[in-house]
Amino acid sequence: MTAPTKTLKVLRPRDAATLIMVDTSTGEPRVLLGRRRPDLVFMPGRYVFPGGRVDPGDRTIEAADELEDGNVRNLQEQMKGSPSAKRARALALAAVREMFEEAGLLVGVPTQTPVEPSSPTWRDFFALGYRPSLVRLTFFARAITPPGRPRRFDTRFFCAPADAIVHKVAIADGELSDLEWHSIAQARTLELPNITRVVLEDLGERIAAGALGNSGLPVPFYHRRAGAFHRDLIGGHLHP
Repeated sequence: MTAPTKTLKVLRPRDAATLIMVDTSTGEPRVLLGRRRPDLVFMPGRYVFPGGRVDPGDRTIEAADELEDGNVRNLQEQMKGSPSAKRARALALAAVREMFEEAGLLVGVPTQTPVEPSSPTWRDFFALGYRPSLVRLTFFARAITPPGRPRRFDTRFFCAPADAIVHKVAIADGELSDLEWHSIAQARTLELPNITRVVLEDLGERIAAGALGNSGLPVPFYHRRAGAFHRDLIGGHLHP
């Protein structure tokens, strides 16, 4: 008698966001990368940009300012489920929060009076006397983890200039170590996940074109469809 074939459960990608800080103060642009701990299930030992999944609290947090309209429109293009500006905003806030949690870097604006955040996941950020700032973030790439991986994410990649960092705190026992600034040429030599390597090239093209903060450009979207790898362009001038 033939044993029944087990059907593998296909994990649904979870909304996630990554923030790439770009330092142009020394002439050659540099980006901040950290190495994931070797004991982690997802991409152990690889160099990545700080980021992670969206937390429910990211949907309700008060920010000092907002994303440019072009970013909000691009983020909603081909958004799974019900597209909304609220979900787009939560993605950007997740990127800022993860940068703080993993790298200890705050992208924000000082508050005049103490503010109690609506979510406990933001308590440490607000306790330092800042509100998150979104206006200098630019959404420039998107990628969905292929099926069959132990974790799957629908990740939106944002970039921001390094001078958007307003405060720094020490991080102990985080997911990332060896947090350092690397030129794009140096970053290519590191042990990077394939998608990080691809997105790094997209970023390099943006920088070379002087379009780092341009929210009106189409955004490359990497995903698998019918077993094949695709790079589509979404948003921007394609959808005025």
